Amino acid sequence: MDASAVGAAARHDRPAADEYAPFFAGYVARVPETAIFDVLAAQPAELAARIATVAAADESFAYAPGKWTLRQLFGHLVDGERVFGYRALCISRRDPTPLPGFDENAFVERAPSPRVALADHVREFALLREANLLMLRRLDADAFAARGTASGRPISVRALAWIMGGHVRHHLAVLDERYARALRAR
Repeated sequence: MDASAVGAAARHDRPAADEYAPFFAGYVARVPETAIFDVLAAQPAELAARIATVAAADESFAYAPGKWTLRQLFGHLVDGERVFGYRALCISRRDPTPLPGFDENAFVERAPSPRVALADHVREFALLREANLLMLRRLDADAFAARGTASGRPISVRALAWIMGGHVRHHLAVLDERYARALRAR
């Protein structure tokens, strides 16, 4: 098997449990597929389809007091994509600098998300995902398997790819289970 075939095969190996913090296990579990790039490539269209039926008046809806609005949730997806992509870049380049955690609630609180339409959040997410996919697809097997530190815990680039996919699936489930149910009940 030539080196490119080995590299392609390594990209379809699921991350081992020691490649990410236990907190991320739920995200990784939401992606049972091995063709991670296909999962990542499909998600912008999935997000666009989910917002296609949301009325403009409902974009500022939160399913309960103190919970994020739909715009804030989608802004969080954008922030998460940026953070996970940056982590993958740094670790794939073997930067030994430990990467900080990110407080998603503080980010949401300070983000301009309430002023950004859902369609614009999805467009921004799609552009970020396209850029991240270009980067991830170009990595060789060693870079894809590279490990670093984020939030004080070990993490690999491979795990970050699965986490990116699982993070979106987690929030799509929240949309279905909490937001959609609460909107129907109004």
